[in-house]
Amino acid sequence: MNILFLFFSIILLLVGRSGAAELTVCAAASLSDVFKEIAPLYAKATGDTLRFNFGSSGALVRQIKEGAPADVFVSADEARVDQLETAGLLLPGTRRVLVANALVVVVASDVGAPVKTLADLGKTVVRRIAIGDPATVPVGTYTKAYLQKTGDWKKLIDKLVPLDTVRSALAAVEAGNAEAGFVYKTDALISKKVKIVLEVPQAEGLKIVYPAAVLKDAKQPEAARGLVKFLSGPVAQKIFAQAGFLPPNSACE
Repeated sequence: MNILFLFFSIILLLVGRSGAAELTVCAAASLSDVFKEIAPLYAKATGDTLRFNFGSSGALVRQIKEGAPADVFVSADEARVDQLETAGLLLPGTRRVLVANALVVVVASDVGAPVKTLADLGKTVVRRIAIGDPATVPVGTYTKAYLQKTGDWKKLIDKLVPLDTVRSALAAVEAGNAEAGFVYKTDALISKKVKIVLEVPQAEGLKIVYPAAVLKDAKQPEAARGLVKFLSGPVAQKIFAQAGFLPPNSACE
């Protein structure tokens, strides 16, 4: 009896291991901390493991188009997911918005630049303003759209320093290489070296959302579908909220 029990236990263990999936997730750099917190919870709930490729959403789209292996893509904007959908690289019916975010201006926590309003960025004391590259980094795209709307893009363009990710923009302010920077609120909240001096109101019309989708060439599409569903569920959404992300329906239309 004991031998048979041991035998079937081993068989069940092996079957369970063979059924476990390892998913590759291409995700926006601003999600790196929260996803690393969610990963072990997901593994505990499903037995599946996650491998991450973090970077600017634009750079990740380029990698995917060039054939980089990935199961799920999570962008910091709709536009980059649109590009993959237009190229026929998404599994139909799997796209959904996970969370929203806000755009903020930060300065150094200690003896930071005297910035309280958008107009203050034009002062001579502010020589460099770190932003994401508008061509490839969603936070830069949002920043450009906001500054164009306020009429400040051309006024500030000589001060703007485009960088490869939102984390690079944050690091530039932390290191004193820029007097101010435009980053997501969630990125500002994780740093003790910067402080938020201005938050772009939701009423300004910026729709900052993070859509996820399963890729057409996902090696384990059902497991990938399950991950997107998990990220929309209560366990993951609680972690997102604790990190400062907003519910998906809070973004302006």
